[in-house]
Amino acid sequence: MSRGLNNKNPLNLKRSSDVYEGEITSSDERFKQFSSMAYGYRAAFRNLYAYETKHGLYTIRGLISRWAPSNENNTSTYIDTVSMRSGIGADEIISTRNEVQMVKIVAAMSFVENGVPAVMADVEAGWNLFINEI
Repeated sequence: MSRGLNNKNPLNLKRSSDVYEGEITSSDERFKQFSSMAYGYRAAFRNLYAYETKHGLYTIRGLISRWAPSNENNTSTYIDTVSMRSGIGADEIISTRNEVQMVKIVAAMSFVENGVPAVMADVEAGWNLFINEI
């Protein structure tokens, strides 16, 4: 099992001072851990929402360039994979409050991070936790 799935942190959010609902004390020295996959996905949706609302990022290219910077990732391949798997153009304007778009994008990001398709019920449960609080 991948590190992200083992940590119930499918998008591999790094440890930080930010504390998310459902976050548990992490035994992983680099990444956060969550009590369920739904809370791990919820945290990812929250983070991407902040990228839009605080940083003005409205495309897959913009979101992924910040999420997975080239000093740590092959960002262009990440963008291409998420765009292809989600069916949304890399430079198409999106809204992080659009369920259809974001569930596809986050599921595709989970695939990149973990190497296996996301369990859509978990992604959708994370979306529901997120959208009910904004």
